[in-house]
Amino acid sequence: MGGRCCEGVTGIHMKKYSAGESEAFYAIRPECQDDVPKTRFKPRAGKTLSARRWHSAFSQDGHLDIAKALSRIQRGGVHPSIKGVVWEFLLGCFDPNSTFDERSQLRQRRRDQYGTWKAECQTMEPSVGSGRIITAAIITKDGQPMQGPSTDPHSQEKNEAVAMFTSDASSKNEGHVDDSSLEKKVIQWKLTLHQIGLDVVRTDRALVFYESNANQAKLWDVLAVYAWLDNDIGYCQGMSDICSPMVILLENEADSFWCFERAMRRMRGNFRCTTSSIGVQSQLSALSEVIKAVDPKLHQHLENLDGGEYLFAFRMLMVLFRREFSFADAMYLWELMWAMEYNPNIFSSYEDPSAAMDQSAILKGNNKLLKRYGKFERKNVKTGYKDQRGALSVFLVASVLETKNKRLLREAKGLDDVVKVFSPSLSLSLSLSLSLYIYIYIYIYACTYPHLFYWRTFSPDLE
Repeated sequence: MGGRCCEGVTGIHMKKYSAGESEAFYAIRPECQDDVPKTRFKPRAGKTLSARRWHSAFSQDGHLDIAKALSRIQRGGVHPSIKGVVWEFLLGCFDPNSTFDERSQLRQRRRDQYGTWKAECQTMEPSVGSGRIITAAIITKDGQPMQGPSTDPHSQEKNEAVAMFTSDASSKNEGHVDDSSLEKKVIQWKLTLHQIGLDVVRTDRALVFYESNANQAKLWDVLAVYAWLDNDIGYCQGMSDICSPMVILLENEADSFWCFERAMRRMRGNFRCTTSSIGVQSQLSALSEVIKAVDPKLHQHLENLDGGEYLFAFRMLMVLFRREFSFADAMYLWELMWAMEYNPNIFSSYEDPSAAMDQSAILKGNNKLLKRYGKFERKNVKTGYKDQRGALSVFLVASVLETKNKRLLREAKGLDDVVKVFSPSLSLSLSLSLSLYIYIYIYIYACTYPHLFYWRTFSPDLE
């Protein structure tokens, strides 16, 4: 039964792993060893969700005891050998109440759907799926092929393919698609392809995994397809940092895409920027209020440095510490946050948003059902407080600021100094930061939302 607990689907990437081999699992290129943050996370016996514990959380037909899994993840993260399949549940790719067979069928449908979308993209740009990536602009802003020595010799064929695609798409939609708007969408998508490529070749370049051109191309393909499908935001710098772990953890490209797509449902607001605001503006404002409440002296110091808007924390919130922590530590941080924010209805809310319902009245007093929620989400359900997506990341940034309090007050004479204080050894404070952000979470809610949150009833013990 153990194999089926890992979904029993060919292509699920399950690496052999033993405790103490974190560096080997996410191998760093020898020449880059001194340039990356040191990894602090190591699986801990009795705390980390192991492969054995994960397997035992499934019933014979495949129903997952999500409460048992969450309890382990919130204490010690997920063992690297099972991170990919666990993340699929944490991000809402699958319903814990589904069976092995139901998930197998859904997985295949999604793989087929991704294959269809990828084929559409390949029709417009043959580099998709070819094992190559584009790092130079291939068209001008008005859609004409780039002129000069780098001009693609197959540009004429590509233009004809695009014309055929837009014509075919219009006919399939029986006139409901405006040819000009579709053509503009194709042009905009093709203008982003080289931007994606430039980001891909810089993403996690210290990892041995990306020495392979095929793995870089896999990441580029996933992002290119996503950019085509996301009509609102498309592709933005930083998305490659979010997508890269999925590509590494899940061997099948389609599975990587769907895991990334679900992660983006949580985080895409971070990338929505206009001329008057940035995507993480509300989180930066919340961070300002948090620090002002727990450390007025530090807040005033930052304001005096013209940092009261906390824009120096923009990147941390945008890509959730991917640049500040080591690769392994960032993944541990993500899964801890996702587990604490987990709502068992996430799958159904994504699959059928119209059927989503408020279950707070049903859940109150039902401790067995409440255990299927993450600790943070559980408190939201009990208090009826909503719209807390991203709150934990704010508290984490606040906790890091607190760990650097003395250095910031002593050394920071300008915003550049603030950034420097964070850069050299942020990973060294990981363990302390994780415990501090829980403390700040309790304290701030008690101070700021006394009518919504009763801190005396909350135990910070993650056991």
